[in-house]
Amino acid sequence: MRVYPIFLNNLDGRRCVVFGGTHEAERKVADLLACGADVVLISETATPQLQQWAREGRLTWHARNYQPGDLKGAFLTIVAIPDPQATEPIWQEAQRERVLINAMDDVPHCTFVAGAVVRRGPLVIAISTSGQSPALAVRLREMLEQHLGPEYALFLDLMGALRLPMATHYPDFGERKARWYALVDSNVLDLLRQQRFAAARTRISELVGEPVAAALPDPDTMARLFAHYQDEYAWSPSSNLNAHAPP
Repeated sequence: MRVYPIFLNNLDGRRCVVFGGTHEAERKVADLLACGADVVLISETATPQLQQWAREGRLTWHARNYQPGDLKGAFLTIVAIPDPQATEPIWQEAQRERVLINAMDDVPHCTFVAGAVVRRGPLVIAISTSGQSPALAVRLREMLEQHLGPEYALFLDLMGALRLPMATHYPDFGERKARWYALVDSNVLDLLRQQRFAAARTRISELVGEPVAAALPDPDTMARLFAHYQDEYAWSPSSNLNAHAPP
């Protein structure tokens, strides 16, 4: 099976229906909530975390199985139940309602495949084995998680702050491109990894000029952002979800 990789955006407020209350469903719900989706969970049972989110009003939980009409007005649905026979009527309704559907470990009932994902702030890396070995995708995700620390998230925040002043001060595309690559190929990431934030700012200023670098946050703010990303990724998904990786 050949897949066309895409990233969905503008999920804010869109109805996304998840069937199943397993740990796999919990992971998918977490990603949808992070994107601002209006999540509806349909399952007789749910993990403690899913129940907590329901109590907090972050999702709507119907403690039952699928019923016809559940996908009315939905944008996408994720089916995290192990029974292909139970998936079939959901698939049929998804086709009628033109709803994107992902049935986990059931490629014939998918219009899209959701890969294993590594997130580091604005950096999002999705890994797909085209449905052939989700377990390998999990292992590859774990490998990347070990190598991509919070410095990548902070680096991208800094690059985002530079985009507008770079375009203003360097209107020539060729020069601007060269300076972007100079930043990426420099030791700025290493300095951020070492939490040498003042040195990182100085190095960026050397590469793009102080008028552009003036848009950067100060070193103390960089330190707070770095600590935030450290806390955000201190819990390793691989340590908690490894036991639930699909075969």
